[in-house]
Amino acid sequence: MLLIFVCCYSYAQEFKLGLKAGTSIPNLHSDESNEISQGYESKLAENFGLIADIGISQKLSIKTGIDYSEQGGIRNGQQPVTKLPGEFVQMLPDGTYLYADFNNEAILNYLEVPLMGKLQFGRKMKYYINAGPYVGFLLNAKQVTEGDSQFYLDKNGSMPLTVQGQPLPSQSFDATTDIEDDIKPTNFGITGGVGLGYGLNNKNSLVLDARVAYGLNPIQKDTSANGNSRTGGIFLTMGYMFTL
Repeated sequence: MLLIFVCCYSYAQEFKLGLKAGTSIPNLHSDESNEISQGYESKLAENFGLIADIGISQKLSIKTGIDYSEQGGIRNGQQPVTKLPGEFVQMLPDGTYLYADFNNEAILNYLEVPLMGKLQFGRKMKYYINAGPYVGFLLNAKQVTEGDSQFYLDKNGSMPLTVQGQPLPSQSFDATTDIEDDIKPTNFGITGGVGLGYGLNNKNSLVLDARVAYGLNPIQKDTSANGNSRTGGIFLTMGYMFTL
Protein backbone atom coordinates (compact mmCIF):
# COMPACT_ATOMS: atom_id res chain seq x y z
CA MET A 1 0.00 0.00 0.00
CA LEU A 2 2.84 2.43 0.83
CA LEU A 3 4.52 1.74 -2.51
CA ILE A 4 1.24 2.39 -4.34
CA PHE A 5 0.79 5.68 -2.47
CA VAL A 6 4.33 6.85 -3.24
CA CYS A 7 4.15 5.93 -6.94
CA CYS A 8 0.70 7.45 -7.43
CA TYR A 9 1.66 10.58 -5.49
CA SER A 10 4.49 11.18 -7.96
CA TYR A 11 2.08 11.33 -10.91
CA ALA A 12 -1.20 12.46 -9.32
CA GLN A 13 -2.69 15.86 -10.07
CA GLU A 14 -3.94 15.92 -6.49
CA PHE A 15 -3.28 13.54 -3.61
CA LYS A 16 -5.50 13.50 -0.51
CA LEU A 17 -5.26 11.53 2.70
CA GLY A 18 -7.82 11.30 5.47
CA LEU A 19 -9.39 9.45 8.34
CA LYS A 20 -12.94 8.16 8.56
CA ALA A 21 -15.19 6.53 11.13
CA GLY A 22 -18.81 5.48 11.32
CA THR A 23 -21.19 2.60 11.57
CA SER A 24 -22.09 -0.36 9.39
CA ILE A 25 -24.95 -2.82 9.02
CA PRO A 26 -23.31 -6.11 8.04
CA ASN A 27 -25.10 -9.32 7.17
CA LEU A 28 -24.22 -12.87 6.18
CA HIS A 29 -25.84 -14.07 2.96
CA SER A 30 -26.23 -17.83 2.61
CA ASP A 31 -27.65 -20.37 0.22
CA GLU A 32 -30.49 -22.64 1.32
CA SER A 33 -28.57 -25.92 1.23
CA ASN A 34 -27.15 -25.95 4.76
CA GLU A 35 -29.03 -25.14 7.97
CA ILE A 36 -25.84 -24.19 9.80
CA SER A 37 -25.43 -20.92 7.86
CA GLN A 38 -29.09 -20.00 7.27
CA GLY A 39 -31.17 -17.38 9.04
CA TYR A 40 -28.59 -14.77 10.07
CA GLU A 41 -29.91 -11.20 10.28
CA SER A 42 -28.21 -7.81 10.16
CA LYS A 43 -26.65 -6.11 13.17
CA LEU A 44 -24.90 -2.82 13.96
CA ALA A 45 -21.09 -2.70 13.90
CA GLU A 46 -18.21 -0.23 13.68
CA ASN A 47 -16.16 0.81 10.68
CA PHE A 48 -13.13 3.11 10.55
CA GLY A 49 -9.90 3.55 8.65
CA LEU A 50 -7.58 5.50 6.40
CA ILE A 51 -8.66 7.06 3.06
CA ALA A 52 -6.46 7.92 0.08
CA ASP A 53 -7.75 9.84 -2.95
CA ILE A 54 -5.43 9.93 -5.95
CA GLY A 55 -6.50 12.48 -8.54
CA ILE A 56 -6.24 11.61 -12.23
CA SER A 57 -8.22 14.55 -13.62
CA GLN A 58 -10.53 17.23 -12.25
CA LYS A 59 -13.45 14.79 -12.06
CA LEU A 60 -11.84 11.35 -11.97
CA SER A 61 -9.71 9.83 -9.21
CA ILE A 62 -8.74 6.52 -7.62
CA LYS A 63 -9.99 5.96 -4.09
CA THR A 64 -8.33 3.43 -1.82
CA GLY A 65 -7.32 3.03 1.81
CA ILE A 66 -7.39 0.58 4.70
CA ASP A 67 -10.61 -0.16 6.59
CA TYR A 68 -11.25 -1.95 9.86
CA SER A 69 -14.55 -3.67 9.12
CA GLU A 70 -16.65 -5.85 11.40
CA GLN A 71 -18.70 -8.41 9.49
CA GLY A 72 -21.12 -11.09 10.66
CA GLY A 73 -24.73 -11.36 11.77
CA ILE A 74 -27.11 -12.48 14.50
CA ARG A 75 -29.46 -15.45 14.70
CA ASN A 76 -31.78 -15.70 17.69
CA GLY A 77 -34.31 -18.39 18.48
CA GLN A 78 -34.63 -22.02 17.43
CA GLN A 79 -31.56 -23.13 15.44
CA PRO A 80 -29.25 -26.10 14.90
CA VAL A 81 -26.55 -26.70 17.53
CA THR A 82 -23.06 -26.97 16.04
CA LYS A 83 -21.07 -27.83 19.18
CA LEU A 84 -22.56 -30.83 21.00
CA PRO A 85 -21.28 -32.86 23.96
CA GLY A 86 -19.73 -36.15 22.87
CA GLU A 87 -22.53 -38.31 24.28
CA PHE A 88 -25.10 -36.52 22.11
CA VAL A 89 -23.00 -36.79 18.95
CA GLN A 90 -22.94 -40.58 19.31
CA MET A 91 -26.74 -40.68 19.54
CA LEU A 92 -27.33 -38.93 16.20
CA PRO A 93 -27.14 -40.34 12.68
CA ASP A 94 -24.64 -38.60 10.40
CA GLY A 95 -25.95 -35.42 8.80
CA THR A 96 -28.63 -34.70 11.43
CA TYR A 97 -28.75 -31.94 14.04
CA LEU A 98 -30.15 -31.22 17.44
CA TYR A 99 -31.91 -27.87 17.85
CA ALA A 100 -32.18 -25.39 20.72
CA ASP A 101 -33.56 -21.91 21.45
CA PHE A 102 -30.69 -19.46 22.14
CA ASN A 103 -29.03 -16.25 20.91
CA ASN A 104 -26.13 -16.48 18.47
CA GLU A 105 -23.83 -13.75 17.09
CA ALA A 106 -21.09 -14.28 14.49
CA ILE A 107 -18.32 -11.65 14.71
CA LEU A 108 -15.76 -11.52 11.88
CA ASN A 109 -13.19 -8.70 11.92
CA TYR A 110 -11.33 -7.82 8.71
CA LEU A 111 -8.80 -5.34 7.39
CA GLU A 112 -10.21 -4.41 3.98
CA VAL A 113 -8.41 -2.66 1.12
CA PRO A 114 -10.76 -1.26 -1.57
CA LEU A 115 -9.66 0.04 -4.97
CA MET A 116 -12.43 2.16 -6.49
CA GLY A 117 -12.84 4.50 -9.41
CA LYS A 118 -14.37 7.79 -8.26
CA LEU A 119 -16.28 10.33 -10.39
CA GLN A 120 -17.11 13.68 -8.76
CA PHE A 121 -19.01 16.85 -9.66
CA GLY A 122 -19.15 20.34 -8.19
CA ARG A 123 -16.63 22.75 -6.68
CA LYS A 124 -16.91 23.73 -3.01
CA MET A 125 -19.68 21.16 -2.49
CA LYS A 126 -18.63 18.01 -4.35
CA TYR A 127 -20.88 15.04 -5.06
CA TYR A 128 -19.36 11.75 -6.11
CA ILE A 129 -20.00 8.13 -7.00
CA ASN A 130 -17.42 5.35 -6.65
CA ALA A 131 -17.20 1.61 -7.20
CA GLY A 132 -14.66 -1.18 -7.44
CA PRO A 133 -13.31 -4.40 -5.89
CA TYR A 134 -11.89 -4.97 -2.42
CA VAL A 135 -9.87 -7.60 -0.61
CA GLY A 136 -10.30 -8.38 3.09
CA PHE A 137 -7.78 -9.98 5.47
CA LEU A 138 -9.26 -11.81 8.44
CA LEU A 139 -8.05 -10.55 11.84
CA ASN A 140 -10.17 -12.78 14.08
CA ALA A 141 -13.49 -14.62 14.14
CA LYS A 142 -15.66 -15.74 17.02
CA GLN A 143 -19.14 -16.95 17.80
CA VAL A 144 -20.88 -15.58 20.90
CA THR A 145 -23.88 -17.54 22.21
CA GLU A 146 -26.09 -17.06 25.26
CA GLY A 147 -29.29 -18.45 26.76
CA ASP A 148 -30.67 -21.66 28.26
CA SER A 149 -32.64 -24.26 26.36
CA GLN A 150 -33.53 -27.90 26.07
CA PHE A 151 -32.36 -29.91 23.08
CA TYR A 152 -34.98 -30.72 20.44
CA LEU A 153 -35.08 -33.26 17.64
CA ASP A 154 -36.95 -30.89 15.29
CA LYS A 155 -36.50 -27.25 14.29
CA ASN A 156 -40.01 -26.35 15.48
CA GLY A 157 -39.19 -27.26 19.08
CA SER A 158 -42.06 -29.75 19.48
CA MET A 159 -39.96 -32.89 20.12
CA PRO A 160 -37.62 -32.50 23.12
CA LEU A 161 -34.71 -34.90 23.42
CA THR A 162 -35.44 -37.50 26.08
CA VAL A 163 -33.42 -40.10 27.96
CA GLN A 164 -35.39 -43.07 29.29
CA GLY A 165 -38.59 -41.20 28.49
CA GLN A 166 -37.68 -38.04 30.43
CA PRO A 167 -36.77 -34.69 28.79
CA LEU A 168 -33.26 -33.51 29.53
CA PRO A 169 -32.93 -30.38 31.69
CA SER A 170 -32.13 -27.06 30.02
CA GLN A 171 -28.51 -26.54 29.00
CA SER A 172 -26.56 -23.26 29.18
CA PHE A 173 -25.35 -21.85 25.87
CA ASP A 174 -23.31 -18.98 27.36
CA ALA A 175 -19.99 -19.23 25.52
CA THR A 176 -17.52 -17.43 23.26
CA THR A 177 -15.99 -19.78 20.67
CA ASP A 178 -12.99 -19.03 18.45
CA ILE A 179 -13.96 -20.00 14.87
CA GLU A 180 -10.97 -18.48 13.05
CA ASP A 181 -9.76 -21.92 11.91
CA ASP A 182 -13.10 -22.43 10.10
CA ILE A 183 -12.91 -19.15 8.11
CA LYS A 184 -10.78 -18.40 5.05
CA PRO A 185 -8.00 -15.87 5.74
CA THR A 186 -8.92 -13.67 2.75
CA ASN A 187 -12.21 -12.42 1.38
CA PHE A 188 -12.95 -10.75 -1.97
CA GLY A 189 -15.89 -8.63 -3.05
CA ILE A 190 -17.22 -5.52 -4.77
CA THR A 191 -18.22 -2.24 -3.19
CA GLY A 192 -19.64 1.10 -4.28
CA GLY A 193 -21.72 4.05 -3.25
CA VAL A 194 -22.17 7.81 -3.16
CA GLY A 195 -20.76 10.64 -1.10
CA LEU A 196 -20.59 14.34 -0.40
CA GLY A 197 -17.45 16.41 0.17
CA TYR A 198 -17.51 19.91 1.63
CA GLY A 199 -14.40 22.04 1.26
CA LEU A 200 -13.40 23.82 4.48
CA ASN A 201 -10.55 25.62 2.69
CA ASN A 202 -8.13 24.97 -0.17
CA LYS A 203 -6.55 22.03 1.65
CA ASN A 204 -9.08 20.38 3.94
CA SER A 205 -12.59 18.97 3.53
CA LEU A 206 -15.26 16.98 5.33
CA VAL A 207 -16.65 13.87 3.63
CA LEU A 208 -19.91 11.98 4.15
CA ASP A 209 -19.90 8.56 2.52
CA ALA A 210 -22.52 5.83 2.03
CA ARG A 211 -21.71 2.57 0.28
CA VAL A 212 -22.69 -1.07 0.04
CA ALA A 213 -20.46 -4.14 -0.24
CA TYR A 214 -20.96 -7.75 -1.23
CA GLY A 215 -18.52 -10.64 -0.84
CA LEU A 216 -18.01 -12.81 -3.91
CA ASN A 217 -16.54 -15.95 -2.32
CA PRO A 218 -17.77 -18.19 0.53
CA ILE A 219 -16.01 -17.37 3.79
CA GLN A 220 -16.06 -20.93 5.19
CA LYS A 221 -13.18 -23.30 4.47
CA ASP A 222 -15.43 -26.39 4.65
CA THR A 223 -18.70 -25.38 2.97
CA SER A 224 -20.22 -28.87 3.21
CA ALA A 225 -19.91 -28.92 7.02
CA ASN A 226 -20.23 -25.22 7.93
CA GLY A 227 -22.41 -23.77 5.18
CA ASN A 228 -21.86 -21.33 2.37
CA SER A 229 -21.94 -17.70 3.52
CA ARG A 230 -20.89 -14.43 1.91
CA THR A 231 -20.31 -11.14 3.66
CA GLY A 232 -22.11 -7.92 2.81
CA GLY A 233 -23.39 -4.74 4.35
CA ILE A 234 -24.15 -1.04 4.32
CA PHE A 235 -21.49 1.43 5.52
CA LEU A 236 -22.09 5.02 6.67
CA THR A 237 -19.01 7.08 7.59
CA MET A 238 -17.77 10.64 8.10
CA GLY A 239 -14.21 11.57 7.16
CA TYR A 240 -11.71 14.39 7.26
CA MET A 241 -9.47 14.82 4.21
CA PHE A 242 -6.35 16.97 3.72
CA THR A 243 -4.41 17.60 0.50
CA LEU A 244 -0.69 16.82 0.33
